Amino acid sequence: MQNPGTEGVVTHLNISDGGVPKIPTDQVRIGALGLAGDKHNDTKHHGGPERAVCLYSLDVIERISAEGRPIKPGSTGENVTIRGLDWALVTPGRRLEFAGGVILEVTSFTAPCSTIISSLVGGAICRIHQDDHPGESRVCARVLVEGEASVGESVILTSV
Repeated sequence: MQNPGTEGVVTHLNISDGGVPKIPTDQVRIGALGLAGDKHNDTKHHGGPERAVCLYSLDVIERISAEGRPIKPGSTGENVTIRGLDWALVTPGRRLEFAGGVILEVTSFTAPCSTIISSLVGGAICRIHQDDHPGESRVCARVLVEGEASVGESVILTSV
């Protein structure tokens, strides 16, 4: 048995031809530079080996949505949406081990940008900034083990 808040399930895998929202897909290959078929309009701030995958919590999305904000999975640019993890524990240096074999290592919290403003009423992009709302930020990760990922697959949060 894992520690409380360290077991979750993939609810959405999201890709786009660039920008947001990202569109859900049921299964995707995750390689060293991210999800197959996913592109970025701004490669200076997005993508690359240290920011190959952007992840977010469905639990956090639902809390923010309940505040009256039009946020939904993929609307803030995350590639992988997970339910069930204590998102405050998902910090740089932690690893996410997918049941299918993919392993990601969190490298950083994301800094929200103007492209996701439509998901956060009134332009309140600070609503998902780690400094303003700890434990409610999206995170970026590097890919340690490549492979296939699927919606419904379990994920375990581990320490290094």
